[in-house]
Parts: sequence; structure tokens; C-alpha cells
Amino acid sequence: VLDKLVGKLGGDISRSKFSGLWGQVIIGDARIYLLKPQTYMNLSGESVGRFLDYFKIKPSEMLIIHDDLDLPLGRIKLARKGGSGGHKGIKSIIAILGTENFCRMKIGIGRPRYGEDVEKFVLSPFYSDEEQALEKILEIAVDGLIMIAEKGIDKAMNVLNAIKMDEEEKKAE
Repeated sequence: VLDKLVGKLGGDISRSKFSGLWGQVIIGDARIYLLKPQTYMNLSGESVGRFLDYFKIKPSEMLIIHDDLDLPLGRIKLARKGGSGGHKGIKSIIAILGTENFCRMKIGIGRPRYGEDVEKFVLSPFYSDEEQALEKILEIAVDGLIMIAEKGIDKAMNVLNAIKMDEEEKKAE
């Protein structure tokens, strides 16, 4: 999602620091800092913590984008706060920051179809029949990030949380 955002708006996310790749984009009058942790998922909180400390960003001012097995492919859900939902990266971030008070953009990836191990599933490429839908989902997510920066999280929640792509829409995309 961040690569697509940078591609759409210009900017850069190739600087290496904080055990991750970071950069920034400008949306309107706002400078938006971006981070892609390059650690194992269960250690991503260390990267996020160092990044926030360096730029003096409060957890309540950040948004984490992550996959969600419990949402069907194509569903995007914004939340202001919450638990980890079993997501190891979110669990690590909560542990390091000592708070659940940060916004999330959850992007549904669905569950394994063929009995694959969940850990293997989340690290594997999408199923071939999901590839077309994936591009549309990423486009919606990028537009959602821009909307958050321009109009605020509440407006974006009202719009994004209402979008549901059913199986037929995904195949038609």
C-alpha cells in the first residue's frame, strides 16, 4: 500500500533506518512520514517504536496498515484503536508502545482455502484468481489514506468501512 501511495503522489520510501525503510509524502499541507519495518513481524514494534521516538510522533498520531485474516479479501476496515486480534505485528507494536491507542487500516486477506498453515498462508502470494481484485483493493486503500490526511479519520471510516466487495465484484474487476 505504501509503495502504491508513493507511486501515486511521488516521494520516497527507500531510506534505511529504524530497522526499516522510511520516507515521506506530502498530502495537501501535511508531511506524512512512512515506515515499512524490515524485521520479522513479531519484532515490528521495535522498528515502529524507534521511528516514533526519532520523529517525536505520538502513537495516537499514527496509522498502522496491516493484513487481517478475519476480514474477507477486499474488505478494508479502519479502527481508532483495539487489541491485536492475534496479529503478531500488532501485538509487538502494542507491547513496545504500551498502548492500543493508535489507528489501523485492516486489509482483509481472508482465510486459507485449502487447509494451508496460517503462518505459511500469510507469507505466500495471493491465489491466482485474487490477483485482479488485489489491484483494486490497493487502489481503494491508497485513496483511503489520502482521504484520512485530507478529511480526517472519521470521514474515511464512514466511507471505507462501508465498502464491501463480494466475490462477483472481485472476479469482475
